[in-house]
Amino acid sequence: MTKIGLAQFLFIMLFVSASAYGQKVKYKDIFALLNTKQYEQAEPFLRKYLKENDDNPNAYLFMGVIFQERAMKSDVLKATRASVVNMDSAILFYAKTLTLITEKEVRRNDEYYQMYNRRDLRTGEFGVKLSDIQFDLQKRTESLKERIDKVKMVRYHFTLADSLYKKTSALFVALQAAYPGQRELYLRADDKTLKDLGTMITRFDSCTKAFEFYKSSAAALGKTGYNQTLALREIRDFKADGASKVDFYQDDLQVWDYKKFAEQGKQVIEKEIMPMRDHLVAYDIEINKLREKLTIDSASVRNDLTKLIDKLLYDQLRRFDPEPLPMEVFTLKTADLEYRSALIESKPFRDSADVNLKLSLITKEMKYLHKLDSIATKLNNENLDEEILNYSHFITNTYSNNIILRSYIKALKEYAEREKVKKVAELAQRTASLNWIVDQQDSVPLMLVHPTAKYKPLALVADRFTAGLAYTDSLTMEGYFYSIKASRKPEVKARFAVDKPSFRLSKLPLAKTLTYSDGAGQIYFVLVYSEKANKEKYPASLAKIYRSDGLAWSYNYQLNFVPKEIIFKPDTGELTLKGETLNVVVDKNGKMVK
Repeated sequence: MTKIGLAQFLFIMLFVSASAYGQKVKYKDIFALLNTKQYEQAEPFLRKYLKENDDNPNAYLFMGVIFQERAMKSDVLKATRASVVNMDSAILFYAKTLTLITEKEVRRNDEYYQMYNRRDLRTGEFGVKLSDIQFDLQKRTESLKERIDKVKMVRYHFTLADSLYKKTSALFVALQAAYPGQRELYLRADDKTLKDLGTMITRFDSCTKAFEFYKSSAAALGKTGYNQTLALREIRDFKADGASKVDFYQDDLQVWDYKKFAEQGKQVIEKEIMPMRDHLVAYDIEINKLREKLTIDSASVRNDLTKLIDKLLYDQLRRFDPEPLPMEVFTLKTADLEYRSALIESKPFRDSADVNLKLSLITKEMKYLHKLDSIATKLNNENLDEEILNYSHFITNTYSNNIILRSYIKALKEYAEREKVKKVAELAQRTASLNWIVDQQDSVPLMLVHPTAKYKPLALVADRFTAGLAYTDSLTMEGYFYSIKASRKPEVKARFAVDKPSFRLSKLPLAKTLTYSDGAGQIYFVLVYSEKANKEKYPASLAKIYRSDGLAWSYNYQLNFVPKEIIFKPDTGELTLKGETLNVVVDKNGKMVK
């Protein structure tokens, strides 16, 4: 056991014995612990002693020292109140000491004041002076009072920084809860959102300033046991970052940079989102003006729509939303105008006889109608609840409310469906008209039709002419030729006799045709022949047709070969029917030249 430990042990045993017999504890025994700075062990005995003895200045002095020592060990942030209370207690005990201590006390009990034992500069002798004790107590008191102010200041700025950060964090978390994502935060932002972002900036600024004051106050206080360093963490993901708690007592203080987030958000909303909202409304107004022009003037506005397209606005919106509702609405409205413009553009040609032109017009109309129907169907089937929240400013300023917008979309969808029924039927009619020549009450097909049909086309030169066999019954037939015009009304037509036994209906699969026309389309030849020989002869019927006069002549022949080509000599009017190895010449009047 050490000397101090032994003394402490003996003192405690003495104190217990004295208490057991009702004896008073002597101060010199308590002083043995005080003098060796065993304040925690001495304090309970010293308190008991002072209850019974209120005139010992040295006892008050050491009680002040005990409270001062305790205050110095207290955590200035977590035990600020206890620290201040201890310092206040120390000041009270020092004041009590000053009121009681006298020269007589110092001389009589100088062994209790050895901590003040100094060499006298005048005499060179060691000793304890009352003035030294008084001066020290006054200095201690002043120092403690200053420290109380400093500790309070440190705690104030620390608490303020911590509180402001928590309030800023709470505001950010509230924004997180209010919006599904950063896109919605921007698109749905209103005056309250901007106010909240501004408050975040102000609070975070105040937080960092309070933290700076805390650091400087702590430095003036001296050693505190804390050395926090503020490190800013950027909020990169609005929904994932920024919500975690921060312990301001930790030295490595990682805090979310709410100011930077709020400043960026505020700038985007004020500089981009709000002007863009006004731009959207203005753009819608321009589209409405074109609708008025189309309705009032019955004029196409397709060229105006091309000029109206605002790519910059589209690009701005797509920075925040890959499929922005206003753009879809604009696309719907312009698709409607494009289709109605196509109808107006087609109107002057409604009475045209050109079936190709009519088909191209209906095809163009169908293209725009399909676009309108596709967009209207897509919008009508989408759940627009979230998108409507994102663009409430646009909807309120263009359609008054989302109910009217939904009704508008539904109305265009129903209109497109009604138009599709009419246009699909018209398209089928126009497409079918390409395949028929209308000759008074008769219709001549330009393609193979039902086996029971009267006309059997054998030759077709696109958009020029067609030729074939027309059957009255299975045994009665004649050849036919029609020029093909855009109106599908023949300019040149002819009926001519053919070898009936050779081209009866049952033998139709064997019937083939060769044709010829000059470059100017003034003269035509039609040769109908059978691929199957009859008594080693191949039946053939040849017709000569003029544009101006129609049928010139027709003759039946029995050929020794299957014809492969027709060659015409304009200078002589002769026609050569050429086979693989054989050929025959027909003069301009249809007679075979021997």
